[in-house]
Amino acid sequence: MKKIILVYCSIIFCAFASAQNGLVNTMQSPHAKLNSVGISDVQWTKGFWAERFAVCKDSMVPHLWATYTSKDMCYAFQNFRVAAGLDSGRFRGPSFHDGDFYKTLEAVAALYASTKDKKLDAMMDDAIAVIAKAQKEDGYIYTKSIIEQKKNGKGEMFDDKLSFEAYNFGHLMTAACVHHRATGKTNLLNIAKKATGFLITFYNNATPEQARNAICPSHYMGITEMYRTTRDKKYLGLVKKLIDIRGTSEGSDDNSDRIPFRQMTAINGHAVRANYLFAGVADVFAETGDSTLLHTLDLMWENVVNEKMYVTGGCGALYDGLSLEGISYKPDSIQKIQQAYGKDYQLPNKTAHNETCANIGNVLWNWRMLQLTGQAKYADVLELSLYNSVLSGISMDGNKFFYTNPLATAKDYPYDLRWSGGRQKYISKSNCCPPNVIRTIAEVNNYMYSIGEKGLYINMYGGNILNTELHDGTKLKLEQTTNYPWDGKISVVLKETPVKPVTIHLRIPGWCKSYRLKVNDKTPEMYGRKDGYISGNVYKAGDKIELVLDMPATLLESNPLVEETKNQVTVKRGPIVYCLESPDLPKQNIFNVLIPANIKLQAVPMKIDKGNVMALTGEAKILQNTNWKNTLYKEVNTKTTPIKIKLIPYYAWANRGHTDMTVWMPLLR
Repeated sequence: MKKIILVYCSIIFCAFASAQNGLVNTMQSPHAKLNSVGISDVQWTKGFWAERFAVCKDSMVPHLWATYTSKDMCYAFQNFRVAAGLDSGRFRGPSFHDGDFYKTLEAVAALYASTKDKKLDAMMDDAIAVIAKAQKEDGYIYTKSIIEQKKNGKGEMFDDKLSFEAYNFGHLMTAACVHHRATGKTNLLNIAKKATGFLITFYNNATPEQARNAICPSHYMGITEMYRTTRDKKYLGLVKKLIDIRGTSEGSDDNSDRIPFRQMTAINGHAVRANYLFAGVADVFAETGDSTLLHTLDLMWENVVNEKMYVTGGCGALYDGLSLEGISYKPDSIQKIQQAYGKDYQLPNKTAHNETCANIGNVLWNWRMLQLTGQAKYADVLELSLYNSVLSGISMDGNKFFYTNPLATAKDYPYDLRWSGGRQKYISKSNCCPPNVIRTIAEVNNYMYSIGEKGLYINMYGGNILNTELHDGTKLKLEQTTNYPWDGKISVVLKETPVKPVTIHLRIPGWCKSYRLKVNDKTPEMYGRKDGYISGNVYKAGDKIELVLDMPATLLESNPLVEETKNQVTVKRGPIVYCLESPDLPKQNIFNVLIPANIKLQAVPMKIDKGNVMALTGEAKILQNTNWKNTLYKEVNTKTTPIKIKLIPYYAWANRGHTDMTVWMPLLR
């Protein structure tokens, strides 16, 4: 009898492990058309993302780990030691510090998934042991409260509506699932299971006000991922309940919970909180198929992409502002909002907030929408944000960061903005973005491909080897070779294929106006195109697909309702948005440059802080005699002279000291 039980358990565990291997695991989600490949299935080889991943491995993660385990700069891990009784002291840092450390753990786990470096595994085990010791017997784990409770004997939980307790729980759950899939271990997962169990008990007995105290709802994603990992239906029931109770007691526009989620018609509030909310709701739709959730998600997506998103994919125009949304259903109700989406078409440049975490939230949300629908328009936004407003949040060398991502900066700007002053190694006011951007870069390989019932989907391009399994369990191995995003030439060679033909779907980005395709050096008679992908069958190992995406430098203009950029243009080549930075135009004012409508731009390789980028050079015009000191208005100046300019990728700016920079430039017709 014992032998039978052991064999049975072994079979169940193997099935469990093989089914739960994606970063966001939608393999068993009944309402998702696509699912991720395994967390270790994509290995970078050469090119853009291979270079960024190397910096992640050699600089980003080591720097991040040293920062978050230090005792004299960032106290996140030290708080766990104090809560565990391993050290003395008080809680130090912001209330979301626990979540920052969980994101750091997730970054290490994602790096381990690709490298299998035993030192990383040991680092994580040591840290997880401390977290386990800090966790209370009932599953509660929030170091700020645990440390304070030990001193005052009180046991308040979720009483502060501005507390990040649930947010921290959510990042614990996500990190635990990633760690489990990367290592096969359950030590962090067991902590997360206890924490999720605590939430179930707590929310079953909480007052409506306590239940609503959950700003920045990362726990929607976390709880759903725990359900996917354990298949415990209580977890799915919990996250459904949390969405249902949003807005049923007094909330705020800043937190997007002033009204119930299903009644939302526009976004107006904190951009990180909103984007995390939408990503979490998308997860729940994948499991439930609740069409009322998808309806609101579609409305929110259209509102962001068509009226509130920056050309870089950045989200959140305002440092501070006022919300007028409540007037329509609660007269005389105006609320303060912060780090928030503005009104439609309100997209300032120098004062753009665009928190790196909000831009990452845009990636998380659009990745889930892509998995739900199989529509490439979501990959377009994901890619736009990733290459521009996410990568801009970290320096080329991987250890200096931005909290905000403006589209213009000037040394003579008369206001001192919060979080201004260039990149910093540690953002003392709020360092939530560095661990977030590093975990994102460590996990980019998980966004490259998806698997559906109709075959393999290539969502993004970069030099890598994919070794995965299709839905029927058959193996597929291929190698992708490309210098994308600097070059539109992409080669895909099949190394191992199933006996039967496999359908490969290649995304044609929305910015691409023409492309050429060959299979085994021949132009196929017809390749179907649907939802932004072209599709066709390949039959055997050695088959070669060659795709060439035309990638000219293009001038873009904004909707005339965007007042800040009227009669201005920006330059985009492929997925990369460009900017003009003062080191490339010394002794001149970059804001005096005019871009001719017929400008010819040439792609030129260059290095910025040892990183390879593709610059664009061309001839523009520059205004002469532009002294505006003590002057508000004057006659139009038409005196211009030709000038050679060099544009660099937006994400690479501010790697050469304190500089002026602009994405948008006046158009000379």
